[in-house]
Formats: sequence, C-alpha cells, structure tokens
Amino acid sequence: MKFILLSIITLFTFINCNRGIRNTIKISGPAQGTSYTITYVAGANANYRTAIDSILQTIDASLSTYQSQSIISRINRNEIATVDAYFTDVLQKSIDVSEKTDGLFDVTVAPLVNAYGFGFTKKSTVDSMMIDSLRRLVGYQKVRLVGSTLVKESPRVMLDFNAIAQGYTVDILAAFLESKGIHHYLVELGGELRAKGKKLDGSPWTVGIQEPDENPADGATLNRTIALQDKALATSGNYKKFYVENGKKFSHIINPHTGYPAKNNLLSATVVADDCMTADAYATAFMVMGVEAAKQFLAAHKDLQLEVLFIYDDQGTWKTYISENFQRNMPDSR
Repeated sequence: MKFILLSIITLFTFINCNRGIRNTIKISGPAQGTSYTITYVAGANANYRTAIDSILQTIDASLSTYQSQSIISRINRNEIATVDAYFTDVLQKSIDVSEKTDGLFDVTVAPLVNAYGFGFTKKSTVDSMMIDSLRRLVGYQKVRLVGSTLVKESPRVMLDFNAIAQGYTVDILAAFLESKGIHHYLVELGGELRAKGKKLDGSPWTVGIQEPDENPADGATLNRTIALQDKALATSGNYKKFYVENGKKFSHIINPHTGYPAKNNLLSATVVADDCMTADAYATAFMVMGVEAAKQFLAAHKDLQLEVLFIYDDQGTWKTYISENFQRNMPDSR
C-alpha cells in the first residue's frame, strides 16, 4: 500500500510539474488575404489555433470589404446600418486619426480607391472629371455613429478599413492572449506586429522591418531589425501595390484631399506605437504627408509618442530618417 501511495504521489507531482513547464508555441495560418504568425510562451497544452481562427473569421465578418455579407460591405450597399463592437472601435479610431491629420487619413476614400482598381470593385477609366465627382463623396465628417447605427450623409458614401483593419486585428489577437494569462508573445499579421514581454530565454522579441529595395523588381527586403517590447509596429509603402499605365505609376495610397495617388518622396513609413491600430493608421497617413510634413506632424504631436523610420528619395539618393527612440532599439543589422 505504501508503494502504491508513493507511486500515486509521484505521478501527480510529475503531472503538476509538467503543467508548470513553459514552452514556446508557434501557430500560423491564412488571414485577411495574407497570413498570420503568433509566437508565445505558455504551458504545453495552451494551443489556441481554433479560437484564433474563429476570431479572425468574426473580424472579417465585420470589417472585410472582400466578403460580400460583411457588415461593412452591406453598409456600403446601404442594406443595413447597425454595426458591431469591432466596426465601432475601428471607425472611432479612424475618425480620431482623421481629425488629427486634417483628413489625410480617411476611411471614406473607398470610392477613389475603387476607381483606381485597388478596392473591392472593378477599376474605372479615371479622368479628372470622375475624380472631382468622387471627391465630393470623401470626408470623414460624412459619417457618424448614433448609438450602434451608422449614419451616412449620402448613400453613395462608402468605407474602406484596409489601412487600419490589420493593425486592429493584431490588437484583438493580443488581447485574446492576454485574456488567457499569456503575457509574453509576438503577434504578426501581414507584416504588422505587436510584442509583449520577452522570449522564453529572456531575450527581447527582435523583428525584421520591411523596406523597399532600390531594385524595383525586388519589391521589399528585411534588412533592418528592431527589438520590440510592449510595443506595436506597422509599415506602409508604395513599393507593393501599384501599377503602371501609359507610362505613369499609380500607387494604392490615395491622397483624400486631391483624389490622386500620393506623390511625394517618401517610399516607406514604419511606425512604432503602443497599439498596432494606431501604428497602422499613422503609417498610411505619413505616406500621404511626405517626409517633411510628417516630421512637422510628429514635432507637433509628441503626446502620441510615435517612433518612426522613414525611407525617402532625396534627388535620386535613398536616405533614412529615424527617430531617437526607434534608433535606440535598432541593433546594427547592416
């Protein structure tokens, strides 16, 4: 009996110790037209792939313009006006960023994005008259929430959350991990990232930064790294989505003020912020502003605590602008 009792105690001790062992768990899969990878430190049985895939599907059912029955798609077709918490969060943040950037970030830019062929409808034959007409439908002041109801100034007003939704999704996935008691993780979706805590060995999460390559055929490279702890990072650039028509380059980043693709010397903008939704939105806004206007904005809005890396073209020579705290967390990776 003593032997049996000792064996039972030993077995339970082994089970309890095994439960306390922490592991590095990595899961990945397709999401939002791209892919996600989540790495976190937790117990051996803490695999949440099924729950995470379910969250991603729920977010798409609210915010994806590529799903015909999503909330945003049905609102764009004026079929419904009631929104959910995901939609509310993203719209409120979008309006906040729009106000701060004087409308250079604007989710009502959808009609213009569609016209250039970067949205959820077929490309149009664009001319100045069409652009002038579509510009009348653009303006964050043209939409507002009344409770859970979205009110549009005109039924032709449409929304596109693609410049902020991936960052928001990263934040939602991070919040899910937190709800499970996981406080050491790196969440990545389509190149947007959020990190908390450290790796299992105690070292910081080190991530690559997407940058344009001076050879246009190469698109982008990962030739810089940054140690990311309790922060989020997002990159926007004009080197991924564009086309050339009649000798002219058309980028997917549209200036809501002019109605035309943003034209300035900024090639890519990487932003570090407390949350990924903020980083994602301002990365796009800075691409519209250009280097000098973006630097002026940062100087006037230090309360936002944004850190940046800009790559820009200075009369044919590629140069970088790196804010102080961003530089501090960048080891020499070249």
